[in-house]
Amino acid sequence: MKTHNSSQLADRSVYLSIEGMTCASCAGRVEKALNKIPGVQDARVNLATESAVVLSDGSVDIDLLISAVSATGYRASVKQDRSVNKPRPRDGLTVVMSVLLSLPLLAPMLLEPFGTQVALPGWLQLGLATPVQFVLGARFYRAGWKALKAGAGNMDLLVALGTSAAYGLSVYQLTSRADGMAPHLYFEASAVVISLVLTGKWLEAWAKRQTVSAITALQALQPQVARVKRGKRELEIAIESVSVGDLVVVRPGERIAVDGTIADGRSHIDESMVTGESMPIAKQPGDKVTGGAINSEGLLVVHTDAVGAETLLAKMIRLIENAQLAKAPIQHLVDKVSAWFVPVVLIIALMTWLGWWLHGAAMETAIINAVSVLVIACPCALGLATPTALMAGTGIAARHGILIKNPEVLEIAHRITTVIFDKTGTLTQGKAYLVEAVPLGIDRERLLRLAASMQTGSEHPLAKVVLKASSELQIQTLPVDAVTALPGRGLSGRVDNLDLRLGNSRLMSELGIDLGALAERARPLELAGNTVSWLAMAVPQKRLLGMMAFGDRLKSTAYPAIKQLQALNIQTVLLSGDNRGSVNAVGQALGISDIVAEVLPADKAYQVELLKQQNHHVAMVGDGINDAPALAAADVGIAMATGTDIAMQSAGITLMHGDPILVGAALDIARLTYRKIRQNLFWAFSYNLAAIPLAALGLLNPQLAGAAMAFSSLSVIGNALLLRTWKPAGFLQSARN
Repeated sequence: MKTHNSSQLADRSVYLSIEGMTCASCAGRVEKALNKIPGVQDARVNLATESAVVLSDGSVDIDLLISAVSATGYRASVKQDRSVNKPRPRDGLTVVMSVLLSLPLLAPMLLEPFGTQVALPGWLQLGLATPVQFVLGARFYRAGWKALKAGAGNMDLLVALGTSAAYGLSVYQLTSRADGMAPHLYFEASAVVISLVLTGKWLEAWAKRQTVSAITALQALQPQVARVKRGKRELEIAIESVSVGDLVVVRPGERIAVDGTIADGRSHIDESMVTGESMPIAKQPGDKVTGGAINSEGLLVVHTDAVGAETLLAKMIRLIENAQLAKAPIQHLVDKVSAWFVPVVLIIALMTWLGWWLHGAAMETAIINAVSVLVIACPCALGLATPTALMAGTGIAARHGILIKNPEVLEIAHRITTVIFDKTGTLTQGKAYLVEAVPLGIDRERLLRLAASMQTGSEHPLAKVVLKASSELQIQTLPVDAVTALPGRGLSGRVDNLDLRLGNSRLMSELGIDLGALAERARPLELAGNTVSWLAMAVPQKRLLGMMAFGDRLKSTAYPAIKQLQALNIQTVLLSGDNRGSVNAVGQALGISDIVAEVLPADKAYQVELLKQQNHHVAMVGDGINDAPALAAADVGIAMATGTDIAMQSAGITLMHGDPILVGAALDIARLTYRKIRQNLFWAFSYNLAAIPLAALGLLNPQLAGAAMAFSSLSVIGNALLLRTWKPAGFLQSARN
């Protein structure tokens, strides 16, 4: 993130660190203030990470954003590294001092069950409680006052009002008793409540750091320096100074600093923290490597392809951060509740005081019961319920190579009834090989020369196979003109003064070209699961020149992936643009009965919509550009990271190492995360619905109310942290059983 000096936002978003938020109403007030600024398209505030992301139209001054936050009573600054705000050391000291001063006040209550009667002098109680109330608890007064000035309420206001009432009542009792009897004091209530709240917030800060440990771990993978080869010298330079094209030397045991291609050397690379792949992968010259991965035993020279924000690691971190800062749709209910929660609590506390007093209770009893209502009705748990579960779930998923792009996925994934798979690169390895090349009227070398020339520079997997086969036979390609892609069909172009067409059977049929005897040769090849391409001349006469058959091996985990989904009563569908024989062969090998073949890219999205109209909740799994419309049309799009960027951008979930066995695991962790969100919200709402009436009826004293308030927040976070025990292996085993 760039520093600012009254400058406009250079990119369309800015990350802010927000200090002073304590509950859901705080976050809602900051978010409302940011969204009111002209030019801000969307602002999202996360209580758990104490941060905000603001999306603008590019015309908003950053200082204006900071001023808007300040006007609501909180402090904002541009977040340089987007890391989670860490609790300050003095916060821990404040907790310790508060507890040490409060324990003597609590001692009589603790010792009484053991038959020991201890009574501290009133003036000593005053001396112990006063620094806790007004020095160590000053943060509640400051934040509560700022909230009042902004015309709103928050947790700090409730704590400040409640403890001040208990402290003030005790001072009144101490100074006004003239009958010589020992007054009944409540200094322990005010001091202990403040100590419990401070302790709870400290533990809460620690727990929140655990929920974002995935981002912290990923950030730690980024090397700060790189060893760059300049001529015959090796120089260690800051990672920010490395440029695309530089040769980076990676010694055994070191982390790779950049995304790149191996120029020299062989080794095994551990990419587990980036892709979730548990085993080191053998790499050689020409293979891609990812920044943050660990080089095992060999010395490597890596040609830099991407640095900084363009590396896969940086993109992963941004993706996780954006998912964690985004709001699940269910969170909007929480926002509406938190907006009126504090005012309603204040009214209930006032009614509690009046009710007890009007029914003949002593004034001090009425006040203490009202204090209990104020203290126990903390909206912290409401504000933390969704973001903590979201951060824990997306974080642990990322550790296993599953990137969840947005919270909406979580609310949909548990309803998925049908998973549609693309074939090539999804269930198959996507590494085709030339099975057979059969010429007609020309020799085999001429067939490969023309086909390779047509596909020079193409990134299509089958094109690379033809070019590789031609290169191995030392066949020189010819110049090509007017190459045009024919979506879902093939290519057209001119080579050696011939107007050629290279493509599938559909293209040949549209051209009216008779496949003749080669059709009989192609049929068993297609039935065996191979893809057949045809080369034909379109002008001056339409004539078939030959055919080429390509094979592709199934991924080793494709079969168990399908079986696991079927064991969960999820319907599987195979959807591909390849010929029917090839698709049927794959479907039969994997046990997929619902097969749709020879589908044009534009029609894949239509097939998805067709299933949705039949009341299916659909997940689409793909990896190519032609899958992007279908991924976007599905309820949940799942992209293989081994595929194209467009596919990943269109999907809600990305599988970092392209393993189909993680499809079921991805749906499982999404479902579990959503379940945790619902559990947390149920607990948070139920806690307040049950605790506030108990406090109003005088069944909870302020100390118990303070403990219960702290426990509610910690229980919500603790429940979310249980997601960190999830492992794909556990899900896969349960699916097999």
